[in-house]
Amino acid sequence: MSLRTPLGRVLGHGSAKAGTDHWWAQRVTGVALVVLGLWFAWSLLQLHGLAYGNVIEFVRVPLNGILLSLLCITVAYHSYLGIQVVVEDYVHSAALKVASLIASRFAHIVVAVACVYSILRIGLGA
Repeated sequence: MSLRTPLGRVLGHGSAKAGTDHWWAQRVTGVALVVLGLWFAWSLLQLHGLAYGNVIEFVRVPLNGILLSLLCITVAYHSYLGIQVVVEDYVHSAALKVASLIASRFAHIVVAVACVYSILRIGLGA
């Protein structure tokens, strides 16, 4: 027998525990991807061809490098959030679920770091 109220027993548990933060993160990154995606599409249309030299010069502009890095990081994070939902909803084995979530996080971090490293390397003239 507990002296706690029913509300006191359920606070911090259930569907509202962490789902709201995840939902907001998906929506905010989605809006950021719309803005960054439109900028990226517009920027590609402004290039005079997609020749190697033109793209390198585009990435070397500091604002373009920063926005490209933000685009890469946002895409990786938004993708991770989406895959996390799919794994949590459709993978029923606890061990496979944990392994999948760890592998997904690792893969997304590797891709994001590789993208930012590449942009920095081009932007700094290496």
